[in-house]
Amino acid sequence: MRVGVISDVHGNRVALEAVLEDMPSVDRLVCAGDVVGYNPWHAECVAAIRGEGETGLSDEAEAMLPDDGVPTVMGNHDRAVAFDQAYGFNDMAAAAVEHARETCSADQLEWLGDRPEQRLVCDDRMLLVHGHPQDPDRYTYPEEYTADMLGDEAVLVMGHTHVQGHEAFDDGLVMNPGSVGQPRDGDPRAAYTVVDFDSRETEARRIAYDVDEVVERSGQ
Repeated sequence: MRVGVISDVHGNRVALEAVLEDMPSVDRLVCAGDVVGYNPWHAECVAAIRGEGETGLSDEAEAMLPDDGVPTVMGNHDRAVAFDQAYGFNDMAAAAVEHARETCSADQLEWLGDRPEQRLVCDDRMLLVHGHPQDPDRYTYPEEYTADMLGDEAVLVMGHTHVQGHEAFDDGLVMNPGSVGQPRDGDPRAAYTVVDFDSRETEARRIAYDVDEVVERSGQ
């Protein structure tokens, strides 16, 4: 089984399209949260991950999305948008929350608010969380990965830090696919990861996208 793993799309339709067009053939696609925030295409990205509505994506990118939606968990920006709770956010992040609440439909806001904090996928072999298994808002960087973070799952997927990395242990894999929409690890390209359960291989991938288009749209 090959699984495409994404996280922290943050309303960046341009980056999401680039990732989906670049992604090799996979059996499943999963997301570790924060579909919305920062960038301007909140509703379109929710529609893509949810599997319902107008995405604005290319036909090639849409073909990579499952008809019944991408299994995902609730990130802190998803929660802030769903429940109008941008406490502790900087001005830019708070403005994005307001914009997302204005542009997402009531149905999309409800969908965001219904996402679980944890989700087992891939026949219970992969656990999705956003920050940390014990705290969804905790930033956990690759140098902090330890084997005792794993439960019964073979792969633990976290997002939140926007830093791509993975560490293999005897009992399984701890990983962050990196951020699709706002990388913070010194590489501006959109990030995602492909996990192959059969070969036990993990491929961290990057793809360039039109940053200028995002900046121009964000400044409108």
